[in-house]
Amino acid sequence: MATYNKRGYKAPKPAEINEVEPVEETFDGKSTTAEVFNTLDAGASRTEEWVARNQKGILAGVVIIAVAAIGYFGYQKVIAEPKEVAAAEDMFQAQQYFDQAVNAPAANDSLFKLSLNGGEGKNGFLGIIENHGGTDAGNLAHYYAGTAYLNIGKYKEAVDQLEQFSTKDEILDAMAKGATGDAFAQLKQNDNALEFYDKAAKATQNDMVAPRYLFKAGQTALALNKKAEALKYFKEIQDKYSTSAEGASIDAYVAMAE
Repeated sequence: MATYNKRGYKAPKPAEINEVEPVEETFDGKSTTAEVFNTLDAGASRTEEWVARNQKGILAGVVIIAVAAIGYFGYQKVIAEPKEVAAAEDMFQAQQYFDQAVNAPAANDSLFKLSLNGGEGKNGFLGIIENHGGTDAGNLAHYYAGTAYLNIGKYKEAVDQLEQFSTKDEILDAMAKGATGDAFAQLKQNDNALEFYDKAAKATQNDMVAPRYLFKAGQTALALNKKAEALKYFKEIQDKYSTSAEGASIDAYVAMAE
C-alpha cells in the first residue's frame, strides 16, 4: 500500500549521537550544578573556620585520649599483669594444700587451715584476697576459702566467702551456690539452704552436678514439709537425669513426696 506525505510535512531531524542534555536551569537562570558546588564550598569554608577557632580544644581532646590509652596499656603492663603473676604464684601453693586436704584419707583440718592462712612463705587464700584483690586469683580465692571454711566447720565464714565469689563458668557457679546451701543447711537455716540448692540446680544442666543439687533441694523441701516443691525436684531428676547416681533411687523419693 502506498504511503503519501502530507503537504508541509517535514521528517524529524535524527538525534545526534552523544548529544548533551541541557543543564537544568534554576528559576533565576543559574545552573543547579554550579549552585551545589557553591554550597559545598561554603560548607567547607565554615568547617575550616570552626577548626581554626577550636583547634586548641581539638588538640587537647586528642591529647587526653592518647594519654588515657597510654595510661590504660601502661597500667596493664606495669601493674595489672605483675599483680596477676604474683597472685597466681601464691595461688598455686594454696591450692596444693587444699587438694591434699580434699584427697586425704581422713578429714585434714590442718591442711585446710594451711590453704587458708598460707605456708612456705606464700599467702593462703585469705592473704591472696587481702593482697591481690581485683585479680582473677583474688576472686577464685573466695571460692576456695569458702569451701575450706565449710570443711573445717566454720559455716558463717563459708557463706561470707562464697557469696563474694563470681564466675561465668556455669559448673563452678553451681558448685559455689551448692556449697553455700550446704553451709546454710549446717547452720539449720533450711529456707536459705533450699534457696541456694535451687539456684545451684538452675545454674547448670551438667549430668553430674545438676541432679546432685536437685536432690538436695528435694530433701530440704521435704524437711520443710513442702511436698509439692520436693516432688518437683525429684520428678526433674526422674525425667532428665534418671541415669545419674541420684536417679538410681529417685522413684522411692517421688513416691514419698506424692
